[in-house]
Amino acid sequence: MNFTPPSEHSRERSDVAQDDVIDLGAIVATLWRGKLWIALVVVISVLIGGFYAFFMAVPIYRSTAVVVLDSRQQQVAGLDAVLGGLSGDSSVVNTEVEVLRARGLIEQVVQKLNLTEDPEFNTDLQPPGLKSRVRSLLHLPGSTPATDPSEQDVLDGTVDGVLGVMTVRNVPQSLVFQITIESVSPRKAALIADTLAEHYIENQIKVKFEATEQATQWLSDRVVELQQALETAEGKVQDFKSNTDLVDSESLALMDKQLKDTRDRIDSVAQTVSTTTDRLASLQAAQGRDAQAAVANDQILNRALARVQNDQSGVAGSDFDALFALILTRAQTDMTRATEQLAALRSSAVELEAQIQRQSNDLITLQQLTREADSSRQIYEFFLARLKETSVQQGIQQADSRVLSSAVVPSAPSAPRKSLIMALSLILGFMVGIALVLLREARQNTYRSAREAEQGTGLTVMGQIPLIPVKSRDKALEYLIAKPSSGAAEAVRNLRTSILLSNVDLPPRVIVTSSALPGEGKTTTALALAQNITAMGKKVIVVEGDLRRRVFGRYFSLKSDKGIMAVLSGAAQLDEAVNHVPNVGDVLIGEASNTNAADVFASAAFAGLVDTMRSRYDYVIIDTPPVLVVPDARVIAQQADAIVFVVRWDSTSKSQVDDALSMFRTVNLKVTGLVLSQISAAGMKRYGYGGKYGAYSSYGKKYYLD
Repeated sequence: MNFTPPSEHSRERSDVAQDDVIDLGAIVATLWRGKLWIALVVVISVLIGGFYAFFMAVPIYRSTAVVVLDSRQQQVAGLDAVLGGLSGDSSVVNTEVEVLRARGLIEQVVQKLNLTEDPEFNTDLQPPGLKSRVRSLLHLPGSTPATDPSEQDVLDGTVDGVLGVMTVRNVPQSLVFQITIESVSPRKAALIADTLAEHYIENQIKVKFEATEQATQWLSDRVVELQQALETAEGKVQDFKSNTDLVDSESLALMDKQLKDTRDRIDSVAQTVSTTTDRLASLQAAQGRDAQAAVANDQILNRALARVQNDQSGVAGSDFDALFALILTRAQTDMTRATEQLAALRSSAVELEAQIQRQSNDLITLQQLTREADSSRQIYEFFLARLKETSVQQGIQQADSRVLSSAVVPSAPSAPRKSLIMALSLILGFMVGIALVLLREARQNTYRSAREAEQGTGLTVMGQIPLIPVKSRDKALEYLIAKPSSGAAEAVRNLRTSILLSNVDLPPRVIVTSSALPGEGKTTTALALAQNITAMGKKVIVVEGDLRRRVFGRYFSLKSDKGIMAVLSGAAQLDEAVNHVPNVGDVLIGEASNTNAADVFASAAFAGLVDTMRSRYDYVIIDTPPVLVVPDARVIAQQADAIVFVVRWDSTSKSQVDDALSMFRTVNLKVTGLVLSQISAAGMKRYGYGGKYGAYSSYGKKYYLD
């Protein structure tokens, strides 16, 4: 039966699956394993927090003055204010918060309370801190100010200090402002809060008073200008009345009526003129007495015409002619009189129209001048009344805010909040402890279990040897011999079984042990394996392949000082160089040589020696140097049937193991399997593996007699 490593494809699938899944159980187990570290960090954090809260932290007192914004539009004495009250909407509330934090307002408080002389707010008066002292000792830039600060610089710095301890808060859904001051002195905190509230209200009154005063001055100047304009307008009215015939609208109405009557008479007279003219023309055009009598239509002339017809003497005809001439003259006189009357009426109408037009223009001008004067008088009277009201308001201005509650001197400090600090220290310590444990676990780069080693290398873990409870390495074999039923002895037996059954068809006889670095327990593993196989009645030889360190002398008291170099050089036979160690078998130690050890093991003589040992012994175990240090192990392993790679539990890094195994692969050598050595039982329990793996499980202890 051959032990074959998992395929690379299956390993990749396993790695991807593990990357995609967060094992909460593993995280909880990791935290439980690190509970002592977490507890230690928590204790340290609580101690630090308690030391700060009870011994280092300076008590801070907090005092709050409450101001309410009065949005009601109150009027005193029924006068309209020049500046009305605030509306109380969100923009006004936010504006008032900024007004309370204005540097100008803070400067007034600083100057009134002389806070520039207070070291709490004027940092220039504070003793130099540790940082400043170090910079001064090292003569670093900025250790001392280049020039003395000016008064304005000191004032600005003090204002910044007050702003740093000041908080202005608007109570939601209200017009109430809380002005909070923090200070090392409870009375000082209350005093600053009250002073700030007082100055805030005084500034509101001051702003209104200044605005009213400015309005009064402007109104005074305006009233003077309006008075002058009124006097000018009234003077124009008087001058116009003096230089014109005063009329009114009633007179113009009578004149309009008179003009209408005149025009009616003109029409009547014109008709008369037309009638008389036509009559005169008809009379003048009539020929014969009959025609003349018909046109004249006069009874007397008609009677005269009748006499003319009856009178043969001609006297009646003369009378008729005289009467007709008289009628003609009278008709001409009527026409002349009517014509003259018409001309007179027309002349009178023209004159009357001109008079009406002139009087109308004068009336319009007078009315316009009068309106201008009246308008100037109204404006003047309004501004004069406003001036009087504003003058009265200068003494009755009210602030838009009032103090709802004065600051109270606190009886206990608000900071440090010792219980909160202790609670936060506890929580912070717990979180930091967890973070450290998880970080330590994340940075863990060693193998702690067979499963991790197999997944990381693709090789089978053939044995897990616990840390043997002895003070020195030379006592390890004595412990295994003295306690054959111990957990360590059983672990070596398991390793022996795994190696001997690693290839059923061709059981390995030449076994090489190696490791990545020194001190991983490969020599102890090789000797323990030899001791265990010897106990089976097999003939075993252990060869010290590390010619540079040569540590076998620390394990045994050897009679012969000859070793592998003597055998290879022909100075001694194998039987002469071998030391027989009870319970272990034959031991062939290494010797110092001027020849490079890798060259020695690469020689044909060494290959022949291995063949000789293979023929004489049941098993040949060769302990080789670390792979990452010297190339000897890879050279010696060319003669091996099985390569056992020892990895020290929770010590050798994964990268070192990978590099060492890679070096075997570069020379076409296949490592048979891994051995986890020096496993700490307490460490396995601490990492949560004690209940899962053989000798470290609770049920395994029933089988071992340690």
